[in-house]
Amino acid sequence: MAHEIEQFTDGTAAFASANTSAWHKLGTVTDGAMTAEEAMRIASLSGWNVRLLPLTATEITAEGTTPVEVAQHFATARTHPKTGRTQTLGVVGSDYHPVQNEEHAEFLNLLADESGAHFETAGSLKDGRQVFLTMKMPQTLTIGGNDDVDLYIAAFNSHDGGSAFRIVVTPVRVVCANTMRAAIHGARSSFVVRHTAGAKARIAQARSALGLTFRYAEEFEQAAQRMIDAEMTLNELKSVVDELWPVKDSDHARTKTNQRQRWGAISNLFEHADTQAGIRGTRWAGYNALTEYANHVAPARGKSDADKAAARAERVISGAANDLMEKAFALTTV
Repeated sequence: MAHEIEQFTDGTAAFASANTSAWHKLGTVTDGAMTAEEAMRIASLSGWNVRLLPLTATEITAEGTTPVEVAQHFATARTHPKTGRTQTLGVVGSDYHPVQNEEHAEFLNLLADESGAHFETAGSLKDGRQVFLTMKMPQTLTIGGNDDVDLYIAAFNSHDGGSAFRIVVTPVRVVCANTMRAAIHGARSSFVVRHTAGAKARIAQARSALGLTFRYAEEFEQAAQRMIDAEMTLNELKSVVDELWPVKDSDHARTKTNQRQRWGAISNLFEHADTQAGIRGTRWAGYNALTEYANHVAPARGKSDADKAAARAERVISGAANDLMEKAFALTTV
């Protein structure tokens, strides 16, 4: 799985990380928390001046070449952070308005002031087409007395027209393109701003909207604790499984066999897995059995065990099971 971090000819990379090195071993690791300005500078995100350039096509005839304007379309371009040259990034329509990296950082600075969060990672992907900045929330969720979960505020932006400006609250620490996708899929709350004339005002609105997410950690922790305090029988878990993976009487025999095998695996996790030792017999254990099955046990394609393990890893990092897990949480919470 490629990290897609932008790398420069001088051997540096457009990535900064506070305290912890990423798996791809690129960029700069700081000794402590970063300010927005430090994150921007270290990750080479400052001074891009993303702008729109008129787009032309070249018509070739027997008489020579003629430039032809492409109406209502523009090239997005930046000033390259190392060479200072103009670099094109994508093609967009006439209603597209760039959101500068500085505006991106300014927005998160405002959230940092409100939440007490600190900057954790920053980087550029796909040769400048996408950028990200993340902050770590000051509080850690403690579920069941010993399961700690960190939360991050992450802001993603594209300069090629490929996606909107997006802010999410997520338990995934963003260090590359793969974890960026996982963060978006696993987001607990999000706000999207399209690249239009009102983008800057909408970013200001997002600050207010995301103020609600600062209560998410406490609310999620309380919901999980209620699930730990509530018993769940095997029959109740079976009802959830049947709703998540419904099977009709008219379904093919293979489908019914798969359902029996699935239930066997989930019920075994619920009743016997070491991962459920401290919470066994609770609704939180039921939810965790479903999560463990969907992400790590469910059949994966591959010729060898290594191939299957890689497929399961891709399933986790891509957030492929998140929709299912959201439904599972709704069905098991109290």
